[in-house]
Order: sequence, then C-alpha cells, then structure tokens
Amino acid sequence: MHELSLVASIFETLLEQAAAHNARRITGVKIQIGALAGVVPELLESAFDIYKKGTIAEDAVLAMVKPPFTVRCRACGNESVRDDFIPACPSCGAADSEIIHGLELILEKIEMETDDPPVPG
Repeated sequence: MHELSLVASIFETLLEQAAAHNARRITGVKIQIGALAGVVPELLESAFDIYKKGTIAEDAVLAMVKPPFTVRCRACGNESVRDDFIPACPSCGAADSEIIHGLELILEKIEMETDDPPVPG
C-alpha cells in the first residue's frame, strides 16, 4: 500500500509547517487527488487515520478534493471534462490531447491552531 508512504511524506510537510507556525494542533488537511494520480482515496484516508494517532494532527479531519479529469485537444484547443480515457477529442475527433487535470496529488491546505496572536489583515 503506497498510500502509507504518501501519508508519511504528507506528515513530514505537516509537521514542518506546524513547527514553522508554532502550531499546537493541526485540525484539518485538504488534499487534491486527480483521477489518474494512482491513489485510492479510501486507502489514503485509512493511512491518514493510522498515521495521525499520537501526533498533533490526531484530531485532524482529512478533506479530499477530486478535480475532474480534464483534457485539452492540441489540434483545436477544446477543453473537455472526461469520464473515460478515450483520446479522441469530442469536438474535432483528433487523438492528440494533453491532460490538464487528473494527475494531481496536492497538499492544498493545512488548518492549525497556534498560540500566536492573529496577524492583522
């Protein structure tokens, strides 16, 4: 299960950011997972729940955003959201497209509680 090693990497970043911001708790984590990222969301969530025990993220909620699989035709420039992996462009029929969204695995947001006063806006 490579999801556990992904979560280990995510936790390295979480703990680095928590230390940099003097956080006492991490309360939320938001991750983008594309359809072609090679990650099973349910396994990632299970690995996250296992890994967070005994850490400052023990009560953190994991939110996963799944951006739609989106491609752009190199021939006509049409962008389309797809639910299949057929390379033909629905607009012109060309089979030369590039993936715009679908490969992401992005740590988008970390919610923390700190002892520092809020920075004036």
